[in-house]
Amino acid sequence: QVQLVESGGGLVQPGGSLRLSCTASGSIFRINAMVWYRQAPGKQRELVAHITSGGKTTYTNSVKGRFTISMDNAKNTVYLQMNSLNPEDTAVYYCNAVIDSQMYWGQGTQVTVSS
Repeated sequence: QVQLVESGGGLVQPGGSLRLSCTASGSIFRINAMVWYRQAPGKQRELVAHITSGGKTTYTNSVKGRFTISMDNAKNTVYLQMNSLNPEDTAVYYCNAVIDSQMYWGQGTQVTVSS
């Protein structure tokens, strides 16, 4: 059984920064990709950033230049460094991973950007 545990959410002022972490644990042979999604109230869940095991990254347009996804393969951990946060970034952020051809989700962590 594989589990994803996220951390790092919280309340931050506009213009501030946060770093989210997501660690995969359990029976893991190979992590194919790790992804951050977010879901704001009343909106559909959207893909924020994606990273493959080889380090290739993609971002949704609204976060390009502000967010950085990275992965520590030795720790089975993906990070999302979020800078220049604005109120539109407020959402529950979910970690998603494809591990050994199976998809897993974390429980989500709340990010609130407000003055």
